[in-house]
Amino acid sequence: MKRRTFLAAAPLAAVGLASARQALSQTAPVAPPLSPSLPATQHYPDVEAGDRPVGASFGTRSEVFGRNGAAASSHPLGTLAGIEILKKGGSAVDAAIAINAAHGFLEPTANGIGGDLYAMLWDPQASRVVGIAGSGRSPRGLSLETVRSRARDGVLPPYGAVTVTVPGTVDAWWRLHQRYGRLPWAELFEPAIAYAEGGVPLSPIVAYYMNRAMANYARPGIGIEEIANAQATYASGDRARAGEIFRNPDLARTYRRIAEGGRDAFYEGDIAATIESYFRRIGGWMTREDLAAHRSEWSEPVATDYRGVTVHAIGANTQGIATLQMLNMLETFDMKEAGFQTPLSIHLQAEAKRLAYEDRARYYADPDFSRIPTDWLVSRDYAADRAKLIRPDRINPSVAPGQAPSQGDTTYFSVADRNGMMVSLIQSNFRGMGSGLVPDGLGFMLHDRGQLFTLQEGHPNEYAPGKRPFQTIIPGFATREGKPWLSFGVMGGDMQPQGQAQVIINRVDHGLDGQAAGDAPRWHHEGSSEQMGEDDKSIGGTGLLRLETGVPKRTARALADMGWRLGPSDGGFGRYSSVERRESGGDLVYAAASDVRADGIGLAY
Repeated sequence: MKRRTFLAAAPLAAVGLASARQALSQTAPVAPPLSPSLPATQHYPDVEAGDRPVGASFGTRSEVFGRNGAAASSHPLGTLAGIEILKKGGSAVDAAIAINAAHGFLEPTANGIGGDLYAMLWDPQASRVVGIAGSGRSPRGLSLETVRSRARDGVLPPYGAVTVTVPGTVDAWWRLHQRYGRLPWAELFEPAIAYAEGGVPLSPIVAYYMNRAMANYARPGIGIEEIANAQATYASGDRARAGEIFRNPDLARTYRRIAEGGRDAFYEGDIAATIESYFRRIGGWMTREDLAAHRSEWSEPVATDYRGVTVHAIGANTQGIATLQMLNMLETFDMKEAGFQTPLSIHLQAEAKRLAYEDRARYYADPDFSRIPTDWLVSRDYAADRAKLIRPDRINPSVAPGQAPSQGDTTYFSVADRNGMMVSLIQSNFRGMGSGLVPDGLGFMLHDRGQLFTLQEGHPNEYAPGKRPFQTIIPGFATREGKPWLSFGVMGGDMQPQGQAQVIINRVDHGLDGQAAGDAPRWHHEGSSEQMGEDDKSIGGTGLLRLETGVPKRTARALADMGWRLGPSDGGFGRYSSVERRESGGDLVYAAASDVRADGIGLAY
């Protein structure tokens, strides 16, 4: 992605904290306090013409402010659907469900009711952060032996029935609505049904990824009968084009059934029967019993403190605590003095990522099947020990997981209502548009999340029937002094913890507002020794560090001089949204932000 040039910090070839302080003293901008009432101008050297007069000079646009509610998502019509629900008196949960249902039609390349869902929210009545894990299990009739027989080079295939686990989204919607909904359940589906029946012009990013996904499904080795429904639903013409009208009447009918019959219509009624019949026809394993047995679970978030901001994560079978592990290590360094977009700052962050992801590969899995040492992984003592392995002046040539004591494509959005509830929700079909499988006449694709099981014998994430796979999708939430502050997320497979940590560092250490924190160029490290189906085992060594266009060229040169193997910008730096809670003279104010890398928008009223 071509972006404007950002701060070109003084080169730090001999990258040490002492030299960094001296080099940065003449270039680092003075950061304003968190949530400034009036945005101060933050000028950064070497930025192209057209800089903004307030806030970060490189920002693409302003945050959007409102007193009654806010929503930010990766599609403008999804955001509008949420605002409509809020204006009708709906809760933030109501609006989140409406946005997610709308995105299942608007952005089928990223999400839908064939996938899983995770959310964290601020419950204003209980004054705490609450989490829900809507993660489905593998079919009980699919054995490990059968899965091994379908693997390629020890990795499950990305497409086809063998990687389909029970979709958890609709049940998670239902349980959220039962506890926190204000409007009637059926009313939440009205915007999505209207969009799907009436048709909506395809956005540029959705059209691009739809074409890419359909090309992948057409490759040799994938059964024509398996993907015929996907082609009929999403590729009726020769290719999708931005601006052309897209409709999905099958999905509209499915939504009407769910609106009328609730979660049981999906997991126990005609929809479940159709899914079972479809798998029986193409040769799969999902049954009505698998679907009927599914239940989402309320999950107590794990949290850590980062310089006065408490960052929350869902631990159960996700990579959420990787964000906390990275931040715990980085808190031992002065990231503010290390500078914004400097070699030192990016080096420290990438090294923390490498260490955290070794633990991610070794320990993260379904806690119902394995004992996960979460408390130890996010402890201060463990972080201090791991941080000692990070040298400011060189790359650690070999990293490994810590020794425990005995014992991606996604949609993200954030919503807040006038009563103080804030929802951070992430939902995904995983790789591409999902498995390539669209059950007869239902208009949605089933996910391929089961590809993230490992086949390594004895590993906590080894495939088993009735088990939840390791999950990449993670919502983000941060509080300050026991009060809600930031509902946020960064989409994109293994980029998510890396992106979340970068957003928090941009906000806390560099004082950027919600929009600028997302606009800032990102880094993405690939190639830890991970045991997940999505990882590229061919990278090797210390991995590949990709720098987004916009990272200063002098910074890139200094990182290369340190020995980092740099890769080109590939657009894989995630897509971000956030809603921040502020107070102005005792009044509630929300600030919404959305990502320049996506088609979306943040709105507030």
